[in-house]
Amino acid sequence: MKLIERAQYLQRLIDVIGTPDIKVITGIRRSGKSKLMEALKSYIEKNIVNCNVIHINFNLPETEQLKTHTALYEYINCLYIEGSQNFVLIDEIQMCADFEKAVNWIHSQEKYDIFITGSNAFLLSSDLATLFTGRTLELHVFPFSYSEYLTYYELENSPANFDKYIFEGGMAGSYVYRNDNDKYNYISSVFDTLVVRDIKQKYNIRKTLLLNRLSDFMMDNIGNLASVRSLAKSLSVSEDSITNKTVNSYLEYLCNAFAFYRIKRYDIKGKKYLSSNEKYYLSDHSFRYAKLGTKNMDYGRVIENIVAIELKRRGYELYVGVLYHKEIDFVAVRRNEKVYIQVADSISDEQTFNREVSPLLSIRDAYPRILLARTGYEEYQYEGIRIIDLGQWLTEYSQKMK
Repeated sequence: MKLIERAQYLQRLIDVIGTPDIKVITGIRRSGKSKLMEALKSYIEKNIVNCNVIHINFNLPETEQLKTHTALYEYINCLYIEGSQNFVLIDEIQMCADFEKAVNWIHSQEKYDIFITGSNAFLLSSDLATLFTGRTLELHVFPFSYSEYLTYYELENSPANFDKYIFEGGMAGSYVYRNDNDKYNYISSVFDTLVVRDIKQKYNIRKTLLLNRLSDFMMDNIGNLASVRSLAKSLSVSEDSITNKTVNSYLEYLCNAFAFYRIKRYDIKGKKYLSSNEKYYLSDHSFRYAKLGTKNMDYGRVIENIVAIELKRRGYELYVGVLYHKEIDFVAVRRNEKVYIQVADSISDEQTFNREVSPLLSIRDAYPRILLARTGYEEYQYEGIRIIDLGQWLTEYSQKMK
């Protein structure tokens, strides 16, 4: 498979070399965590004099004898070299029983620089502090962005190439397949493994059919406001009533495994978070079409999903803005930054344009306001609102909001 350098992730790992943290690379299955680990290993060996890299990939058969925490611990200590800068890089660590004991033991020795990856369902962000007694630093990896997609295929930003990305998405493992059916079969199998195997195994789920129905329903309604109660009602049938508690638990599992990201609502005027009706976005929009088909394309919802994940990729916290009964698609917050963003497929129609800018015009504070759409034009302004072409924002504005 062709590889591209994912510089923003690699640089983040390079920046924390030598810190005492346990560095944990998280992200949905097949998002490139292991390839990133290989890139880090290559960088260390090329750039750090007198290094000793202990790299363990539990996907390989030669690691079978290391799948107990005691065996793993003893193996790492046997490879330690006095006087060298010792690195421990472990892929798919969840395949080692009681792996957290081995990691805590080697970390307590204060002589290893530790980097690990694992299955998203078994190495949850919420569990890291509990699993590891030392301080952890999490690097979250996402599927390929539109910019990375163009780099992979050596393409330039254009409406036609953006259409391709809408259909193909960012699961790079599917790019090796020439036939669309093969691509979607691969993508579907990744999601099925995530839902059916990982989540079922982690949480001992017996109602697998319900979990699948819920994930399909969420895919079909990305970007729509939803509550646990409304979801339970929509999924219930006469002979099978589904409780709010069950739906809430399954939603938590799906979000914990990075299949979906939950976006809460925020009252801009009242400056408070709203507890009811949240939105959910897929980690990669290609899952929707792999599972549900491409006949009923909803470009608006897919584009909104692409923007949501790109903002997450750039390190923003996201909220749905509520102001005077109007909705702003995203309130994006990063440290001392705040940006209000509306997303549309096309704003060539005057009525559509007015509908999209109306919520932004209602905002009275001084934070930036942006409308993203497929305009095909250079950036321009309308009453203080920046109108930016979506493809340009996704590429030329990479990693920055400027």
